[in-house]
Amino acid sequence: MTAPKRMGLATVAFASPPVIISAAALAGPKEGQGPLASYMDKIIPDTYYGEKTWERAERKMLEEVLQLALAKAGLSPESIDFMLAGDLLNQLISANFTASKLNIPFLGLYGACSTMYEALALGSMLIDGGFADFVLIGVSSHYCTAERQFRYPLEHGNQRTMTAQWTVTGAGACVLARQGQGPRITHATIGTVLDLQQSDPADMGSAMAPAATETILRHLLDTGRSLQYYDLIATGDLGRYGHQLVTQLLARAGHQVGDRYRDCGMLIFSPTQDVHAGGSGCACSAVVTCGYIYRQLQSGMLKNFLGVGTGALLSTTSTQQGEHIPAIAHGVAITAG
Repeated sequence: MTAPKRMGLATVAFASPPVIISAAALAGPKEGQGPLASYMDKIIPDTYYGEKTWERAERKMLEEVLQLALAKAGLSPESIDFMLAGDLLNQLISANFTASKLNIPFLGLYGACSTMYEALALGSMLIDGGFADFVLIGVSSHYCTAERQFRYPLEHGNQRTMTAQWTVTGAGACVLARQGQGPRITHATIGTVLDLQQSDPADMGSAMAPAATETILRHLLDTGRSLQYYDLIATGDLGRYGHQLVTQLLARAGHQVGDRYRDCGMLIFSPTQDVHAGGSGCACSAVVTCGYIYRQLQSGMLKNFLGVGTGALLSTTSTQQGEHIPAIAHGVAITAG
């Protein structure tokens, strides 16, 4: 077996690029009114989704999207070597409770909103390293559960600042395989945690933008590629202000991104929807990647794609204690099959 190649300080080039043989995306009712609704496998009718609590609704979405990804791949849970999943809630309760039903060897991940891309990178390493033939990946988030945990219960009716983002209600999943048909993951660039002393939890896009920029620049340096190599580069959930900041930071480094750089938090919602700076949450990059981007790669509309999952590594405790917001970004390069 040919070993994967370490290209630089942060980037791994996979010797036998894993294949994304299936992907599935579920979205909430607000997301279902956005411009990417037609790329979702299912739009849930309301935020409770037939459950007594929003937390149970999120769990139900995650379990359903994982099962749907398995069905699309023609696989059963028994066929999967490892399941990698995560969410935003304390102790990963959405992923943990879901894993208890599927009975698959499970690795719970927390990278905040970068979790989907962290899972894609780690899942690819498991397969390319010879440790797995099939890896199931899934993440979820829910506007109402995230607001209750990180900010204020919705019943408070607190006013949101214009830099605030709207946590995406949804879940995304995919199956990685050693062989098969579909887009292939060729490289993974693992980010480092940056803390540039931004402490406003209502402006996480600005906190994450430097980490996203560093990961993009590191990926280009390690691979020797230019931005023009990629048809599309998408960050996870920086929103409008974070997107602007990354564009400016890349320009200072000599890279003009133009229209090839987008942000999932801006793609998922229409400007006419009242979400202020854009979307956020684990499901933001997940539903855009497993829905819209996956289908664009399948159809040949995209040939080379660089996704950069972004995460603000704060907690309610750190925020209340006045701590800064460390941030991270992981990059995954995907080429059409």
